[in-house]
Amino acid sequence: MSFTKNLPFELRVGLRYTRAGRRSGRNSFISFISLISMAGIALGVAALIVVLSVMNGFQKDVRDRMLSVLAHVEVLGAEGSLPNWQAVAQQAFQNKEVIGAAPYVAAQAIMSRDEGFRGVVVRGVLPAEEPKVSDVAAQVKQGSLADLRPGEFNIVLGGELARAMRVKLGDKVTMVAPQGQVTPAGVIPQLKRFNVVGIFEAGHYEFDSTLVFIHMDDAMRLFRLEAPSGVRLKLADMQRAPQVARSLQNSMTADVIVSDWSKQNRNWFAAVQTEKRMMFLILALIIAVAAFNLVSTLVMTVTDKQADIAILRTLGASPASIMKIFMVQGAIVGLLGTFIGVSLGVIVALNIDVIVPFIEGLLGIQFLPRDIYLINALPSDLRWPDVGNIALMAVVLAFLATLYPSWWAARVKPADALRYE
Repeated sequence: MSFTKNLPFELRVGLRYTRAGRRSGRNSFISFISLISMAGIALGVAALIVVLSVMNGFQKDVRDRMLSVLAHVEVLGAEGSLPNWQAVAQQAFQNKEVIGAAPYVAAQAIMSRDEGFRGVVVRGVLPAEEPKVSDVAAQVKQGSLADLRPGEFNIVLGGELARAMRVKLGDKVTMVAPQGQVTPAGVIPQLKRFNVVGIFEAGHYEFDSTLVFIHMDDAMRLFRLEAPSGVRLKLADMQRAPQVARSLQNSMTADVIVSDWSKQNRNWFAAVQTEKRMMFLILALIIAVAAFNLVSTLVMTVTDKQADIAILRTLGASPASIMKIFMVQGAIVGLLGTFIGVSLGVIVALNIDVIVPFIEGLLGIQFLPRDIYLINALPSDLRWPDVGNIALMAVVLAFLATLYPSWWAARVKPADALRYE
């Protein structure tokens, strides 16, 4: 090709060796091995990009669904209640990161209907204040959070919980609170009937199957509390929750315990990070195996091209030039494999929401059962720094794989190579 005439001769010869392979069965076999190495690098790179994107998307999706219900920061009373919650909220607003605050009551109870019993997490809220710190009001698909009025003992249930207990709007359920009356016969749990006025769908199975909302005044009356459990805070940047929590803990004058969302779900996030590291390591080994297939390919090429090497040496080519020729050949295979892998991985990662449902429909299976994986759709969050790191790693491994065969080619002695030609 004319465009190669101005290139250094090492690059021209390396490109020619990469394209060659149809003149003999041996050359064809070497080219076939090169294609296999290229395909291995491409598949490894694509798999690593897709898997990391899915894991990033899974973490982001579950985190966002958690934080649609949970608060970014919670300020709890050290004694179990926070009588002066208004003053604590005002003090929290002195931090510029805090943009919302609302009191709440947290408790656990047993909910029953007919012969069914379920353990539930009860959250007492003020309907007018709750939208300042969570998205629950927008997630109520039937009824309204505003229907939680003090003294009426109304309740809003998660969708999975409502389906499990066969509850619909207008039905009544019984709440059994562990805090009861002390009698000569022992402690009698307190029972209260609630009217179902809303059903919410957070999209997170744990919350949809266990969480219920009632008015804060009703919660304090049911659980015999004199004050809310604490104050929930919303931040402008949820990623700064740990720093803001530490700052609030140091600045609060009241006896409180400050906790952020990352601490409340520490085990889950730590497990996801560990899985991401292990998957990266495992798939990186696949790329490494494919890259080091280049070693055998180049060794076979050097063996086959010894006569050519000897001729080039007698024409004045230096050992460094010979080394560059075979490094170019291996680098081209690595670069092409990386480019194809990055292109394929990015396309799949950006269209995972279309590809996975198609495969599920074709095979009649579901990859993510909702009651196990918390979500029922496979998310993807492609991060370009990850793509860059993966591509760089693949290219570096391919380059390292070329060093030994290229060094061996540079040591070929012309006289020995031409002796039997």
